[in-house]
Amino acid sequence: MENCIAEGIYQLISQSIYHLITLQYYDECYFNPNFCSNFVPWSMREFIQLWKEGRTRFTNQLANIKQEDLSKRLGGSPNSAGFLIRHIAEVELLFAKNVFGNLAVKVDAQTLKAGRDTGEWTDLEPLLALVEEAGRQLEIAIASQEDWEEVIETKEFGKKTKAESLGRITTHTAYHAGQLAIILKYGS
Repeated sequence: MENCIAEGIYQLISQSIYHLITLQYYDECYFNPNFCSNFVPWSMREFIQLWKEGRTRFTNQLANIKQEDLSKRLGGSPNSAGFLIRHIAEVELLFAKNVFGNLAVKVDAQTLKAGRDTGEWTDLEPLLALVEEAGRQLEIAIASQEDWEEVIETKEFGKKTKAESLGRITTHTAYHAGQLAIILKYGS
């Protein structure tokens, strides 16, 4: 049931971001027909700003995290803080490579391969370095996009345009960042 709710939230937010992006065009065309022939869509800078702002829900927490926080869990929750940090970074790297085409990215998706928290993600410095690398590589990948309407198909989430995929990775990071915040605040 929780997975269905989470999936529904992902879809709703991803579609909302996509529609907000395209509304800039359609609103102007509706109210000013001459605008359509001169329309310049959002710049890459604006897409990157949108993604970076969404990512702050995650990155702002990392400045205060301590080594001993990484093993914290909330009640019977299957995921520790360290697992979530690693998982977020891995999925961002996977999107950079497999969705947005940054083939220079190297990713070892340990959390996805394990399928569960094995308790091994307890070393803060490598986790922070991976998060930094994931952010850098995803920004490079986003900046290289030319066709946001191009459809990408993955086994994880089916067919999405690249614009919808940007919404998907932004909400994935924010979703798990919320879990991380609760674990850091109330976990033990």
